[in-house]
Amino acid sequence: MSKFITLKKNSDFRRLYMRGRSFASPVLVTYVMKNRCGSVRIGITTGKKIGKAVLRNRARRIIREAFRTLSGEIGTGVDLVFVARTKTPFVKSNDILRSMKKELKDAGVLK
Repeated sequence: MSKFITLKKNSDFRRLYMRGRSFASPVLVTYVMKNRCGSVRIGITTGKKIGKAVLRNRARRIIREAFRTLSGEIGTGVDLVFVARTKTPFVKSNDILRSMKKELKDAGVLK
């Protein structure tokens, strides 16, 4: 899958937080839930606890890149929200990729 839809509405994020399944690692938290639209929709959140804007943007970039490399293996019809943790901006993208792959495999999203 080459293209994915970005979640932007607060209601979508809140729905995933409340009803979605969560999978956590020291560098990333993933919320997963099936959707009806038949496409992959993702959202990335980084709180102020992570640091200033530079660190938050780096965390988002690393997560987005890890998802881009895995997007071909992800089935359709799921909503994903990735939440950065305080360690996220300080680790390499390979570590994020490894933990994201493990969490998505545990969720049953990977093909």
